[in-house]
Amino acid sequence: MKTLLLNPPSFEKFDGGAGARWPARREIASYWYPVWLGYAAGLIKESRLLDASPHGIGPEETVEIAKDYEFLVLFTSKPGFLHDVGLAEKIKGVNPAIKIAFVGPPVSVQPEMALNATPAIDFVARKEFDYTVAEFASGKELKDIEGVSYRDNGKIVHNPDRAPIENLDALPFIVDIYRRDLDPTKYNIPFLKHPYLAFYTSRGCPARCIYCLWPQTFTGHPWRVRSNESVVTEVKRALEIFPEVKEIFFDDDTWAWGKSRVIELCKQLKPLNFTWSCNSRVHADYDMLKAMKDAGCRLLVVGFESGVQEVLDNMKKGITLEQSLTFMKNCRELGLTVHGDFMIGLPGETRDTIQRTIEFAKRLDPETIQVSLAHPYPGTEFYQYLQTNGFLTEDDMSDELGHQMANYEYPWLSKQEIVDAVEYFYGAYYFRPKVIYRIVRRAIFDSQERRRLYQEARDYLRLRARRKKFSGNAFEKTLG
Repeated sequence: MKTLLLNPPSFEKFDGGAGARWPARREIASYWYPVWLGYAAGLIKESRLLDASPHGIGPEETVEIAKDYEFLVLFTSKPGFLHDVGLAEKIKGVNPAIKIAFVGPPVSVQPEMALNATPAIDFVARKEFDYTVAEFASGKELKDIEGVSYRDNGKIVHNPDRAPIENLDALPFIVDIYRRDLDPTKYNIPFLKHPYLAFYTSRGCPARCIYCLWPQTFTGHPWRVRSNESVVTEVKRALEIFPEVKEIFFDDDTWAWGKSRVIELCKQLKPLNFTWSCNSRVHADYDMLKAMKDAGCRLLVVGFESGVQEVLDNMKKGITLEQSLTFMKNCRELGLTVHGDFMIGLPGETRDTIQRTIEFAKRLDPETIQVSLAHPYPGTEFYQYLQTNGFLTEDDMSDELGHQMANYEYPWLSKQEIVDAVEYFYGAYYFRPKVIYRIVRRAIFDSQERRRLYQEARDYLRLRARRKKFSGNAFEKTLG
């Protein structure tokens, strides 16, 4: 079947759907690659991967493009689901014969909800859908395909789950699909060099963080890896066909997990002489970090999350404050840049713990940070905790523009305070002389970086004003 794999348009500058572990409109426009759809596109001979938002393709043009296809695979997200339903209905309206499958975390967790939302959705492919949608595109009947939910004579049928893919080397190289269908210059992540590429060397995450979307709803916790030979060969291929790319980002949930694998893989990557970055946890020791640096690693994205051990324990992060401090010490010594992720609103959060986390972030002093509202996605342990204790206030977790908003609160911490604490955190961290100097220094010596920083600052200040209008500076008022 002629197949369109779609990361749909929804909110403006919305980093949602395929490739986004935390789907929302960011403080600064950011776009991750639609990696999941890319692997499926590589398995389907007659296919096109359409990543609408980064390429400036709106709903009307998307509907027009879909007229020429027999099968549509749409990666949806919790914040964008209703938009995606409306788009699917419009596509069915102009192309009634097209078959539409929804994929992604929300429909993996709640397939009946998705199928009851609209008759435009023909079936849901739950969890890892690479081979599921490829089998349907090749002509296999739904009743014979594992991992699908669909209607049969008015009843919803859930076929048995498909086992997680163990042989990741059997999947196609995604960089060839990128070259065919995507423009790397359209993808921007503020802390990565531009343009960049992203793909995976593993799937799954053994960590048990209660908020994390993918391991709990989509990929599972078991850690599955590609062979070192497969990874090295794809990197060589990427460098060959994308000479303009300045950085490769290994987008695994946690790239630096198994020490022996990290060190051996780095030995094989080192001769390629390229710049790369990855996600990491603070358990990565000095030997691992040194091997990564020697192999060309520039930056690590690290979830510190909180500066309070009790909150870390409540979220089952599996790290200590001392580990975080040692990790940052090692990174500074080796010259590795760190982008630190922090979170507001997890179990045990109070005004005091927020203040302590801000002070801890300053002590760690990563090059850049991201502060997120802890979002309770359905299917996660965090969602279940809030629901069980009556802390959820509504279903929507984003505003009409797709920005993160709190849909829960605690008796001791209001949702207005939670939202305002995010902006307070950013201001307390970035509006310091040493950080301002770092940013200005980058801009002075790099004209491209200067232009990007200007746009990012403008986007951020607009959102900051919007959030303050919503919250009324609730968190700051409690401090006085």
